[in-house]
Amino acid sequence: MTISEKSAYLKGLMDGLKLDTEKDEGKMIAAIVDLLGDMAKRITDIEETTIAISDELDEIEEDLDAIEDFIMDDEDDFEDYEEDELDGWDEDEDYEEGFDFGDEDSTIYEVECACGEIINFDEEVLEKGSMTCPNCGETLEFSFDDEDEE
Repeated sequence: MTISEKSAYLKGLMDGLKLDTEKDEGKMIAAIVDLLGDMAKRITDIEETTIAISDELDEIEEDLDAIEDFIMDDEDDFEDYEEDELDGWDEDEDYEEGFDFGDEDSTIYEVECACGEIINFDEEVLEKGSMTCPNCGETLEFSFDDEDEE
């Protein structure tokens, strides 16, 4: 039996006893039964709110778990590198912030300059046919045949 049901039972019991609510004892019992009814309503509302909040927290926890899994997968990528390859790399720093990746369908190419700098570029730079190495300033020229693309 829920609190609301118990409160309703007490109210029915009081009505069935036909207490005289004009006398002090009757007034007191009627006030107590009314108070119990109000408290039962409030408790029911609080229980419903608590259940709703609990459901929301469960959803948030699932979202955080997904984010944690995503972040941990990225951190696992660092395990593939030797320690000297990671010198100067700060895992906590967000290098992608503010970087425009552009069209996701575009192809990104990679070339290594004679100075050892690895440079990423897109099809637009490839179509220009050349670019300057940001590290040493050497001009890198690209050429491709239509046959290679097929």
